[in-house]
Amino acid sequence: MATAEPKDEITLIANKWKMKRGSLIMALHDLQSRVGYVPRESAMKLGRQMGVPLARIYEVVTFYNYFKLEAPGKYVISVCLGTACHIKGSADLLAGMEKELKVREGQSTPDNEYHLQAVRCLGCCGLAPLVSVNGKVYAKLKTTDSHNVIERIQIDKPMAEADQEALAD
Repeated sequence: MATAEPKDEITLIANKWKMKRGSLIMALHDLQSRVGYVPRESAMKLGRQMGVPLARIYEVVTFYNYFKLEAPGKYVISVCLGTACHIKGSADLLAGMEKELKVREGQSTPDNEYHLQAVRCLGCCGLAPLVSVNGKVYAKLKTTDSHNVIERIQIDKPMAEADQEALAD
């Protein structure tokens, strides 16, 4: 049963982190890296097993924009807005992506195929401006390349996180 595995994973995460002081953020990172976001039911179970109130978990999850409370789309498109990318027009690239996908930054398309997010820096400043899709980098883009990036995703089909996890098993 698919629902039994996440519960077991939550127990593993809780057991790994509960005895380590100040480890809530790490436990939540661990949970999100396995599931793709922080589901309410999982947060409740993690909190019970770690002895952390749900309110505290939500303080952390809502404070840090890294954490997602809803499942992201299959293809997570991260537009870098770091200094080098910004200077080279990444804000226009992001606006073009929003228009192309018909979603705002931080949202997923209705079919959950794409999730668009802005990130502060991807650490590839010499390749600015750039976009990362599920870890695959599309570099030295033009501000008008939004449509081309979406077409490349359809051709390249960068692995979704769930697909990567399946390979790890």
